[in-house]
Amino acid sequence: MAHSITLGLVMLGLLSAPVHAAETDPASGLIIAEGWETVRNNCTACHSAKLVTQNSGSRQHWLSLIRWMQDKQGLWPFDPKTETVILDYLSSEYGAKAETRRPALLAEQLPDNPLRKPAAKPAQ
Repeated sequence: MAHSITLGLVMLGLLSAPVHAAETDPASGLIIAEGWETVRNNCTACHSAKLVTQNSGSRQHWLSLIRWMQDKQGLWPFDPKTETVILDYLSSEYGAKAETRRPALLAEQLPDNPLRKPAAKPAQ
């Protein structure tokens, strides 16, 4: 009888094998997966890893944030391989979530950095 109840619960999805949480780096909080060190080395040079771990988005969303940071926040350009590793990691480990309350902001909706010096005006 107990066996049939257990089997019934398993079939209903109410009793399943435990889900293991992803291993995270204790210093940064980033999920340890392929590419995490590249993300840590490039992203946390300017801001806390919390800005990564508390966000999510599609590959296109993460790319738009990188472009915004490069255009507005002074982020250096990445070589193509580094950018691919970063985007693969972010879209895989911090990808878009179906349960979010609203879509993530587009990069063009983010404010300019008030501390960044404006570009020099051309000489007249």
